Amino acid sequence: MSYLSPLLNRAGAVQAGGLDAGVASHYGDPNREQRLLAGYLGKPGTAVVDLSHRGVVTVTGPDRLSWLNTLSSQELTQLAPNVGTELLLLTVQGRIEFDARVVDDGESTWLIVETEEAAPLAQWLNSMKFTLRVEIADVSAEWAVVGSVAEVPEWDKFLAWVDPWPHIGAGGYSYAAIPEDKHPGLERPWREHLIPAAELVAVVGERPLAGIWAAEALRVAAWRPRRGAETDEKTIPHELDLMRTAVHLSKGCYKGQETVARVHNLGRPPRRLVFLQLDGSLHTLPAAGSSVILDDRVVGTVTSAAQHFEMGPIALALVKRSVDPEAVLTVDDDGEKYPASQETIVATDAGQVVGRQTGFLRAPR
Repeated sequence: MSYLSPLLNRAGAVQAGGLDAGVASHYGDPNREQRLLAGYLGKPGTAVVDLSHRGVVTVTGPDRLSWLNTLSSQELTQLAPNVGTELLLLTVQGRIEFDARVVDDGESTWLIVETEEAAPLAQWLNSMKFTLRVEIADVSAEWAVVGSVAEVPEWDKFLAWVDPWPHIGAGGYSYAAIPEDKHPGLERPWREHLIPAAELVAVVGERPLAGIWAAEALRVAAWRPRRGAETDEKTIPHELDLMRTAVHLSKGCYKGQETVARVHNLGRPPRRLVFLQLDGSLHTLPAAGSSVILDDRVVGTVTSAAQHFEMGPIALALVKRSVDPEAVLTVDDDGEKYPASQETIVATDAGQVVGRQTGFLRAPR
């Protein structure tokens, strides 16, 4: 049976589809909801976002952090309680299989994932535990996730994952073309609260709600990649700048590490994430999957598009690494054409600079 959030009973709620089926896309006024979520005129945000469709998996037992450390891209052995981090589970070829938000409460490690990932993640983890002292459970039905930009003091009793993005974690590396202190993600200090599902309506109470449309607009503006949106079956972390928050380059072996190290040291991830400022004259947004065109050639794909309350229509796209970062692109959505100026997220020489610094590549003459 498909999930339907009880908060869809709030006045004006319109259900979302795709990755976010089961919660509200908006409650009647997306731009106002976005302002209430983000905060404006110097005021902190007051709205929260219903993410109760998200998957939640717990790992308990004394071996949980050391065990997850051996499986994932992230260093977890010293993870302190209530500190948010991110881990990737990769294929042997270094492609992203799972992307989990991670927070530990001192007794259990909580993994927040996209809706359809919870069951297969729990199943895979159970297949890997062998004789270790860990217990894995898909607790998605018992726990609801609620997102916010601002802190919610009344919810201090609830465990929350605080997004490390865009800060470069220990062992991480930025592939962005701008320094950390200029990164637009700093304007979105995102957190996801874990609330007992049975208490969701009572805990949210009369607090203003913002829909998924508002949350996605802020995510796109923050250049924050999302599993299932910016990823496909070929995605490696380097292409999305996930090396900054989800990969520890000095930890021990894990599946996919060879590819991660090779691309990092030798350079040239095949694609790179870009931010697009779209022409707003059509008063519509291109669909995810729309082609990105340069000189009549398809050079990439739109992964997410949103209407930002200040910037207007914006998008994230994956393009070929070699695309000129100064070029004006065109997004083609089944014949509807959107001129698009691009802003570099992952630098065109990402990885190659690392290779030159470590001696793997020769500097160009």
